[in-house]
Amino acid sequence: MSLKKSFLRPVMLGAALLVSLPGFALTASGEQNLKQLQSRWAAINYQLPEAQREAAFEQLAGEAATLLKAEPQAAELLIWRGIILSTWAGAKGGLGALDLVKQARSAFEQALRLDPNALQGSAYTSLGSLYYQVPGWPISFGNAERAEELLKQALAINPDGIDPNFFYADFLMGEQRYAEAEAALRKALAAPARAGREVADAGRRQEARALLNRLQAQTR
Repeated sequence: MSLKKSFLRPVMLGAALLVSLPGFALTASGEQNLKQLQSRWAAINYQLPEAQREAAFEQLAGEAATLLKAEPQAAELLIWRGIILSTWAGAKGGLGALDLVKQARSAFEQALRLDPNALQGSAYTSLGSLYYQVPGWPISFGNAERAEELLKQALAINPDGIDPNFFYADFLMGEQRYAEAEAALRKALAAPARAGREVADAGRRQEARALLNRLQAQTR
């Protein structure tokens, strides 16, 4: 997921307070639906012209909500509902997107209560990225310390993953911790490929290379 920086300032419920509920495995149809959401999100985010993304994400968010009605305890579907809402917010931009961000946060928090390890800790990654990108109080809930805590929890679960390393690097760039950011970006670029996620991987690698180039230009 990603949010426009023009909308948000790159800036947990504490993990100790999260009480996991019994996990619910996705049904076979749920697994297929999840793959379709992931594939369509990647196509919208990385292949669709920017002017068309807001409407496409809005439609996809509605479809994710419908799927959740059939499997409301599926942490994986909750995570992807949150990712779609947050990227829709980024495409929408402005203060009008803040309600979408709040809905995304709620979806991620619910997923964490159900299964913190779902999709290799993706709820931590996505929630952490919200906390450093949205404005802080009194406009919204942005909080850099909370963001770092969540992103580190994501990395504890998935230390070599492309997404947790990319978003941690992006956070560190905003904090001007350039050496740490470069190390995280290089880990993101070296991350193993994910089966069925080729479009998402290619798009994220492109973002990581662009961020690394910007970092190197700033630190010369």
